[in-house]
Amino acid sequence: MLLHVPHVLTPDDLATLQGRLAAAPWGDGRVTAGHQSVRVKENLQLAENGDTARELGALVLRALERSALFMSAALPAFVYPPLFNKYEAGMNFGAHVDNAVRLVPGTTRRLRTDVSATLFLSAPQDYDGGELIVSDTYGTHSVKLPAGDLILYPATSLHRVAPVTRGARTASFFWVQSMVKADAERALLFDLDRSIVELSQNAADSPAVLRLTALYHNLVRKWGEPT
Repeated sequence: MLLHVPHVLTPDDLATLQGRLAAAPWGDGRVTAGHQSVRVKENLQLAENGDTARELGALVLRALERSALFMSAALPAFVYPPLFNKYEAGMNFGAHVDNAVRLVPGTTRRLRTDVSATLFLSAPQDYDGGELIVSDTYGTHSVKLPAGDLILYPATSLHRVAPVTRGARTASFFWVQSMVKADAERALLFDLDRSIVELSQNAADSPAVLRLTALYHNLVRKWGEPT
């Protein structure tokens, strides 16, 4: 499931992130690349063990917790601490698939990457190129969102970042281990949850809404995994 989640960041959050990142020290983005992707990755990245990345990552995590759409779509069991990257003119990231498992820095925890996420931090008019290109069974999708908006997509997807030809593209990226491992099951639960929300606006206490709500939670119990 490919999903656009708008307005994840408030204007104040976005201003804080943009200001801090403008003055941040950027390093070679290949430090977090896997064996295959390191050969096609050319970008800059904020050191994930630095104070700036940790503080800004915590801000992003708080914003995600406020987003009902993100929570409904991802059903997060654990979110990898958000990372930050930058593509300047001439930089790109070739086609690759994200690592299936990632070691969470500073811990012994290994996270299964079910869902990949990119949170756009640069306004689209501030750079040319830099689209996130995601390929799945329904074709190829080009994504370039307003600053503060998020794209979610299955971590199994082949994807790339098109070359930036003007300006600079900054973003936060991370992975989610979902309580529901299978993308198809998450998509069904998302559609069911959104339908319940819409129906509840006019008939919150109706027997049909109650039955659908019970069905939703029982399917989460059936498909969900312990965290």
